[in-house]
Amino acid sequence: MRGPREAVRRPELRRSAGMVLGLAVLLLAPACGRRMDMYDQPRYKTMRASSFFDDGKSAREIVPGTIARGFLEEDRHLYHGMVDDTTFAATFPMPVTRDVLLRGQQRFDIYCTPCHDYVGSGRGMVVRRGFKQPPSYHQDRLRNAPVGYLFDVMTNGFGAMSGYASQIPVLDRWAIVAYIRALQYSQNAKLAELPPAEQQAFEAAIRQSVQPGADEGSTSEDQGHGGAASTGEEPK
Repeated sequence: MRGPREAVRRPELRRSAGMVLGLAVLLLAPACGRRMDMYDQPRYKTMRASSFFDDGKSAREIVPGTIARGFLEEDRHLYHGMVDDTTFAATFPMPVTRDVLLRGQQRFDIYCTPCHDYVGSGRGMVVRRGFKQPPSYHQDRLRNAPVGYLFDVMTNGFGAMSGYASQIPVLDRWAIVAYIRALQYSQNAKLAELPPAEQQAFEAAIRQSVQPGADEGSTSEDQGHGGAASTGEEPK
């Protein structure tokens, strides 16, 4: 059996628990209300007009000169290919190394060959299927154009070509320009500009291509007039 003290204590505990619960409800109710007010508070959708401001716009204009974090492009040469507002840069903003050329070749093969083909003649796969043909990189106008001009066209687009600034990072665009210069040189190089060893190797390759079936020790006269193997006659 319960003692008299225990019988008296139970109602008191119930009242205390009820008071604590009620106090918690009172404390949480305003917080929940504030949360709902924040959820339902008045707000403007993007580009929605407003009668509050004199200009009728709900969004405020950016302070003049404001630049988003990470978009400060102070180096005009690097980011725009320009020396000033009207002059294209004639030099690269970084050293042109073998790695840069290889990177440019890789990016060129991905982004440029569909229109310009692999040597830059402007007969890419989409052109052969009806797309407008771009100019050849090997015409005098583009061979003599400053590298900043090529970078600007790649960045902002020109004619039927759209800009690639959003797809190709700045340094990759410069790497592609460097590779285009290498392509132009490859199609217009003069033999006299090569080192002597390279000239000899080139001339040997040309002779071999003219005489593809020549055996060592055979002469051009033999190849030109044919021997026993080609005529079926016994050598005299």
